[in-house]
Amino acid sequence: MTQPEPDAPESADAPAAHAETTVPPPPDPLRDDIEIATELAGHALRFRSTWGLFSAREIDSGTRLLLDYVEVADDANCLDLGCGYGAIGLTLARLAPRGRTLLVDKDFVAVDYARANAERNGLTNVEVTLSNAFSHIDADRRFDVIASNIPARAGNEMLTIMIADAAAHLAPGGRLYVVGLTGMRRFVQRVMAQHFGNYEKLKQGRDYTVAVSVTV
Repeated sequence: MTQPEPDAPESADAPAAHAETTVPPPPDPLRDDIEIATELAGHALRFRSTWGLFSAREIDSGTRLLLDYVEVADDANCLDLGCGYGAIGLTLARLAPRGRTLLVDKDFVAVDYARANAERNGLTNVEVTLSNAFSHIDADRRFDVIASNIPARAGNEMLTIMIADAAAHLAPGGRLYVVGLTGMRRFVQRVMAQHFGNYEKLKQGRDYTVAVSVTV
């Protein structure tokens, strides 16, 4: 009986059976930083932001309106309350090169981007820290100017705390500038007048209202 011939060995050059090729996923442009080059209060500034931060694609009209009305001495110590990626605070730092500007936000992503944007713009008179409003700001620290694009979703209770704490952290003659949705203006007016004893509406637009209170 004829024995079957053994199978010929596979050539070393033959492709392996069921070979798989891993194809890397295509790059996702949504994960790229968003670049913003703009002018605020007469100064050219560059920012990077990312989705999930407030007004990530462009500087919002409320921030621009606020910065049109803020008055800052060149040696003022300033605070940007709820800084996002730093549009208000870094503008204040540029306007007050002989002072110090502190930027705070409760979102660690915002803090990271604000800090990087300070470096991007060559600003060395800036501090950026994680804080839920004034919760991580030294109780004895005082500012000449506090500015905030107040968040509508924070709720009346948190806004009241922010305004009361702002009054306590301003130096004599210091000013709190706020911009908020025009629909919030009457509530904001009552709270600012309660804690400062004064309130001035600087500009009321269709969407946003800018106001200031001064410590006496």
